[in-house]
Amino acid sequence: MALIPYDDTAAAAFAAGRELGREGLVRWRQAVQHHLRPRSGSTLLDLGAGTGIWAGAFADWYAVRVLAVEPAPAMRSRCAHRPLLGGHAAELPLATSSVDGAWLSTMIHHVDDLEAMARELRRVLRPGAPVLIRSPFPGRHQRIALFGWFPEALRILDTYPGLAIVRAAFARAGFPVSTVEPVAQTVAGSLAEYAERMDRRAHTPLQLITEAEYAAGMARLRAAVGTVDGPIVDCLDLLVLR
Repeated sequence: MALIPYDDTAAAAFAAGRELGREGLVRWRQAVQHHLRPRSGSTLLDLGAGTGIWAGAFADWYAVRVLAVEPAPAMRSRCAHRPLLGGHAAELPLATSSVDGAWLSTMIHHVDDLEAMARELRRVLRPGAPVLIRSPFPGRHQRIALFGWFPEALRILDTYPGLAIVRAAFARAGFPVSTVEPVAQTVAGSLAEYAERMDRRAHTPLQLITEAEYAAGMARLRAAVGTVDGPIVDCLDLLVLR
C-alpha cells in the first residue's frame, strides 16, 4: 500500500508539480542509455509509472516498447502512454522472461514487500536484464533541494528503505551485482519557479509532515526568492541491479 493515497487530488498535484521538462533530464537520458543499452525490439517495464512522464520519454528517446504498470486508478487516468496496465509490484501482469529492463522511479518507498517485488522482477526480466531504480535514499539527501527547505521531511526520508536493504533484497532474489550513482536533473529554472510549483500534495515527505512544518518551510523558501541565482538542480540516485 502506498504511503499516501493517490486519489484524484494527489494525482493532479503530482502531474502539475512533479513532471519535469525533458530538457532538464538530459543526464538521466544518458545514464539510462548507458546501463540499459536499448536496442530495436526491446521492451522496458516502467513499474509505478504514475502519469507516464518516463514511459513517454523512454519511448521517444530510445524507440523501444515501454510497458507501463501503475496500481493507482487516479494516476492511470492521467497517463497518456500506451500500453498501460493496472498491477502491483508483487504480482505483475506480465509473462515470465518477457522484458529487457525495468525502471522504478521514486516508488520503492511505497512497496510493502521489497523481496516479493524483487522476486517478481526476477521472474519477468530476461536473463541479464537490469533493474534501474531512481530514488532518494536515507542519508543521501544533501543534493536534493526539498530537504534543504523542509528539513523536517528528513524524518520521513529516514523511514524509506536504505541502499543496503534494497541491495540485500534484490541479491536474495537473484540480482547479485549492483552499482549506484547520483544523476543530476533540473527541477526548476529559478528559485521563484521552484517556490511557485511547490505543492505538498505532490511530495510524499511533505504530505507526512505537519501543516506547521510545511508552512515554516514555505516561509523559508519564499524569503529566499531573489537571493539565489540560476536553475534548481537536484541529484537523485540511480541504483542499477543485475
